[in-house]
Amino acid sequence: MLATHYSDKRYEAGCDEAGRGCLAGPVYAAAVILPPDYCNTMLDDSKKLTERQRNELRKQIEADAIAWAVAAVDNDEIDQMNILRASFHAMNKAVMQLTTQPEMLLIDGNRFVNETAIPYACIVKGDGKYQSIAAASILAKTYRDDFMNEQHRLHPQYGWDKNKGYPTTKHYAAIEEYGITNLHRRSYKLSRQTELVFDDSSEKQ
Repeated sequence: MLATHYSDKRYEAGCDEAGRGCLAGPVYAAAVILPPDYCNTMLDDSKKLTERQRNELRKQIEADAIAWAVAAVDNDEIDQMNILRASFHAMNKAVMQLTTQPEMLLIDGNRFVNETAIPYACIVKGDGKYQSIAAASILAKTYRDDFMNEQHRLHPQYGWDKNKGYPTTKHYAAIEEYGITNLHRRSYKLSRQTELVFDDSSEKQ
């Protein structure tokens, strides 16, 4: 089972993001404060869980958490500030939306830019070590997947219902055939050969 706490603080908020490596769509982040004595043996890194498991756990997390929040930074902001800073900003936005003030932030990863006055600790692979970070990874992943599933209905040729915007062979092939949408990250390499330039007039629905 994952650890219940990192420090002696009562309210620790686990923080994680989803979608850093995607070619399209926002980066999402979540912050979750679980009860100090919380125990859920199913919690784990969202990447190790099935879609059904993640969706079931999302319901449980939202019901059991002392507080939780999800935030996003869109692709235009990602292009302006770069994906690393955008990921940090999304986590900060989620923390600031919490209805209970955390005393400590547990950040998945080895770096963070804190926009709050709350102490924090960076934990490499923290989503596989602490329940609150695992819970945040699940919320960030499921909310982002929901968004990309909705966008798939508008742009079905890119296969976002399956790849969620990640750089798959089908996604690259669709970009080469149809061009890019207003959701693609123009600061990313969007072709395996050359970088494509965004053009509103050539966007295909």
